[in-house]
Amino acid sequence: MMFPYEEFDLSDVKTYPLKSRASKACVEDFARPVAPGGSIAALVDSLPGILAAADFKAIVGAITAAKRVDAGVVWGLGAHVIKTGLGPVLIDLMERGFVSAIATNGAAIIHDFEVALVGATSEDVDEALGPGRFGMADETGRLLNGAINDGVGAGLGIGQAVTRFLAARQPQFARYSVFAAAARLNIPVTVHVAIGTDIIHMHPAASGAALGEGSLRDFRYFVSNVARLERGVYLNCGSAVVLPEVFLKAVALARNRGLALAALTTVNLDFIRGYRPQTNVVARPTAGTGRGYSLVGHHELMIPLLAAALVERDAVT
Repeated sequence: MMFPYEEFDLSDVKTYPLKSRASKACVEDFARPVAPGGSIAALVDSLPGILAAADFKAIVGAITAAKRVDAGVVWGLGAHVIKTGLGPVLIDLMERGFVSAIATNGAAIIHDFEVALVGATSEDVDEALGPGRFGMADETGRLLNGAINDGVGAGLGIGQAVTRFLAARQPQFARYSVFAAAARLNIPVTVHVAIGTDIIHMHPAASGAALGEGSLRDFRYFVSNVARLERGVYLNCGSAVVLPEVFLKAVALARNRGLALAALTTVNLDFIRGYRPQTNVVARPTAGTGRGYSLVGHHELMIPLLAAALVERDAVT
């Protein structure tokens, strides 16, 4: 059957009054200009109550509320957060009580360790790879592996081993080190490694036994931290694979022991929206019981903004 050229009859299309429609964007939620000299709180309040801006406000509220009732705020930090210079911002949040525990990957401890030692990190891989110099800084491989080997041999996890090393040595730039600050403030740090992914694994001092045993201990410590997050907050900042996978298993173990983790808030903060963070941090752990948020943006912009908003909100509540 061949269809003819025939216009559809619109004469009796049904309509309704515009004001009767439920709309997702209303003037009450629109942004407002910020006056010159306005505070960070004024800036946040001026944001539209729509999409990511509404989520940002909700995240600030959730973290502030978790701190107020001592429900816990656990930060998962990827290496990019450290090497973009956010250590001082994170340390300030730690000192103000916005950090209950830190989880990180092997690359993050390397960058933080180098910052503590010499005040610099993040080599030029393109320049160093060809001549065979990539990852071969002596102090990084020798001292960091030594700290891990000695600490794990004494019954510690990797996080405890490295933070205690920094606390004992007090290197020149320790004031910029997140993990040195963690030792000073008694904030637990857990380190979750994948063997072969980090430059210190290329050095002869690397011990698979110490790395594996230490990381397993840290996983069990991390599960205990996550298990305390009833009405608390977990933030995944800059880890696309390792920490989202570790977090999901921690949630599974906590719930296996009968801990509901009710009213859990999770946040993924990165400059891309990846499958594992979106699924294993934002969606699955909060389904039916909490709220998950995804903030897309550069860490070096978003984390200072979030920190400033938290400090100002906390000061008036």
